[in-house]
Amino acid sequence: MTATPPPEELWEANARWWQDGFTAGADPEYVEQIIPLAAEHLAAAADVVDIGTGEGQLARMAVAAGARRVVGVDPTVAQLAVARQRGGGPHYLRAEAARLPVADASFDAAVACLVFEHIHDVDTAIRETARVLRSGGRFLLFLNHPLLQAPGSGWIDDHVLDPPEQYWRVGAYLVEDHTVEEVEKGVFIPFIHRPLSRYVNAMADAGLVIRTMAEPAPPPGLLARAREYAEAATIPRLLFLLAQREPAVPPGPGRTARE
Repeated sequence: MTATPPPEELWEANARWWQDGFTAGADPEYVEQIIPLAAEHLAAAADVVDIGTGEGQLARMAVAAGARRVVGVDPTVAQLAVARQRGGGPHYLRAEAARLPVADASFDAAVACLVFEHIHDVDTAIRETARVLRSGGRFLLFLNHPLLQAPGSGWIDDHVLDPPEQYWRVGAYLVEDHTVEEVEKGVFIPFIHRPLSRYVNAMADAGLVIRTMAEPAPPPGLLARAREYAEAATIPRLLFLLAQREPAVPPGPGRTARE
């Protein structure tokens, strides 16, 4: 049996798959949903860090929206090479989300798009995100919806029932599950399913307060791609959380400042 390559090798090997399929207008979920949400909530942000930037499309968008300094961080050489080729103003660093090579309280916004469901040490990554945000800074977290990633979940055509029914089966949602999925022929990507509470509690522990949560319906461009997508139009594929770094509390009698 052939051993599965480590995650970092899979991302290096499949960087082109991501670039071709999900950037430069190729993916309707990015064009119609993710990029507009990110632009809305990054408005007026001066200093932005894009964690797991890939080839940099959200980092470039932040520059175009008026941010004065944008840093994209990613561990994958093949992604960063294309990000630098595509230019657009961001500065790029090679690093993992759990070890961000930037100073404390140096950004007023951070974004992580479809990244944290691939990170093993998610608690440290979330603490690192909180560390680099200024007091009151925003954290935009985009996830593949945990309902989609739960082990055993999937679209069911049930012909036992009369009349037949179609529905989305949610599998072992509470089980944290590490898998390598063949997302298309010959393309293997590591995924980690976690229930939503894992992310919410890790953010709370790091001093990040959730201000907004969105579960948008699949966008029209995705539904138009194939008839089977329309059957699942009421099932969210994307989860968006907007959190804010808690402001420091000035020390008073009998207490210390909270970071």
